[in-house]
Amino acid sequence: MQWETVIGLEIHVQLATATKIFSGASTRFGGAANSQACAIDLAMPGTLPVLNAQAVDFALMFGLAIDADIPMMSVFERKNYFYPDLPKGYQTTQLDKPIVGAGRVTIATADGGTKEIRIHHAHLEEDAGKSLHEGDFGSQYSAIDLNRAGTPLIEIVTEPDLSNATEAVTFAKKLHALVTSLGICDGRMAEGSLRFDVNVSVRPLGSETLGTRTETKNLNSFKFMEEAIVREVARQIDVLEDGGSIIQQTRLYNGDTKVARSMRSKEEANDYRYFPCPDLLPVVITEARLQRLRDALPELPDARVARLIERYAIAAKDAQILASDVALANYFETVAKHCDDPRLAANWTTGELIGRLNGEGLELAESPIDAEQLGILIQRIGDQTISGKMAKQVFDGVWSGAGEVDQIIKERGLKQVSDSGALEQLVADVLAKNPAMIDDYLATEEGRRKKKLGGFMGQIMQASKGQANPQQVNQILLAQLQSLIQSRGD
Repeated sequence: MQWETVIGLEIHVQLATATKIFSGASTRFGGAANSQACAIDLAMPGTLPVLNAQAVDFALMFGLAIDADIPMMSVFERKNYFYPDLPKGYQTTQLDKPIVGAGRVTIATADGGTKEIRIHHAHLEEDAGKSLHEGDFGSQYSAIDLNRAGTPLIEIVTEPDLSNATEAVTFAKKLHALVTSLGICDGRMAEGSLRFDVNVSVRPLGSETLGTRTETKNLNSFKFMEEAIVREVARQIDVLEDGGSIIQQTRLYNGDTKVARSMRSKEEANDYRYFPCPDLLPVVITEARLQRLRDALPELPDARVARLIERYAIAAKDAQILASDVALANYFETVAKHCDDPRLAANWTTGELIGRLNGEGLELAESPIDAEQLGILIQRIGDQTISGKMAKQVFDGVWSGAGEVDQIIKERGLKQVSDSGALEQLVADVLAKNPAMIDDYLATEEGRRKKKLGGFMGQIMQASKGQANPQQVNQILLAQLQSLIQSRGD
């Protein structure tokens, strides 16, 4: 039997406010455990929550960016459940009247087309704390860090419009680019700023009836998301083809061990017993507030892609990568400003730079080579001061802290030889030392001679210690070989 996959996502986006959604406690990541949870976060007697206005604005900015329906009033409820990292015994969230209604996000598909992913809604809520499980078997214990409790979130819920792991990851990356471009989230997935819950089901190909779904929670890596979906789809198909049935459940996936396991049976909304929050008034949104936010929206990823392609004539693939991160796009534009070849600037930024950052686990802000220096390096390739091969040596030097581009070129004697007279003599000397190679070249059919040039080029570059301009050398070599052909023909 052939099967098709149906995927929907729930995304928790930690809003980049300085303080929590209902209190003045800090949201800074990395503080000592339980040092950033105040009495309001813990719902101590006599305390009342006060809604963070910036969190509301951030949620509305997201709604505007996805062209969503935005109701003029939203309401908070209490979602009741008991778990050690939920100090109140309930979570203040939104259910029936969320702050952002239906919207849409367009993604690129593998076949070169586009697909519209519908957003069901996005609602404001507070985050829970974090359970920490320590120790070895037989001496295990759990601890609670409540620093995250009360951190403002928007939870974005998609319709089940995604059909495979690739589409889900493409959407996740698009959403990451969107919220970071808006400035409403720092996008640091390793710190929990963006977490994905993946709802997966399978059904016979062509069926209109949705299969039973499972939810894999708290995926904070695009790679782990893809792995979790692929494994869950395979598991469900195996169960169904063996005559079994899928149990609706919540699952966990460990990306380090590649192990997925069941966590608990999946709850329904009524299992949580939602009640209106008596401490918070409805949130009333005015058209003036929406217009103020609409006017202040920054450049969004799709618009940035189009601008980079139009202004710099770079490849669409490079533009997509650069536009996915505001800081990366700004870095590239600074590189391009310091050289005459934007396409080469894009290639180096998306290739050598990102590859090196990823390889060493560094953020762009930690790059040892700044955008101006990379631009100068590319300019030295363009003006033929150095070759592309030399440029990688210079890049390594700047990266390791040996100095700036021009300093390294000078100190290491990497300046490319482009003097025509010197190169002509160099080529002539190599040809004079290799009469057998010349005879072999001349004896080869004209259409196959190109392959023979590598031997000459290798010796010429070796003789010049890699400093000869390879383009000029190639032209001079062809000219001198052609001269030899003509002289022997005469």
